[in-house]
Amino acid sequence: MVKTALDNFPRPPCTELLGWRLLDARPEEGWIRLGFDGKPEFCNPAGFIQGGMLSAMLDDTMGPAVLVMSEGRLYTTTISMTVNFLSPAKPGPIFGEATVTQLGKTIAFVEAKLMADDGMVLATATASERLLEAARVVR
Repeated sequence: MVKTALDNFPRPPCTELLGWRLLDARPEEGWIRLGFDGKPEFCNPAGFIQGGMLSAMLDDTMGPAVLVMSEGRLYTTTISMTVNFLSPAKPGPIFGEATVTQLGKTIAFVEAKLMADDGMVLATATASERLLEAARVVR
């Protein structure tokens, strides 16, 4: 796999909760593919992954796409995100893909999708992301 800005990036606790893992990336294209764990603990009473958890997975796919494309120079904060839930998500592996559709000076536009292990699209999202210079982010 190609080296990315995520190779030495400290992972926040939310990534551990979601079972976040980098599977592939094409930084020059602003594209990333991630894996998540659709845990039984994330399920609603009907036995499907709750929409808020899927939204978190989508959000945690789009931000890293910008980070990878900018070679670690830019963090994002989500301004707005529209999510479409297309199919119920069962517990198990979930895969996310995101593409930066436009990287401006202060705003990025990103789109993403989540898929089940069999390739069925579970949810899609688009987002507007405010760009923050990584060197200015206080930790």
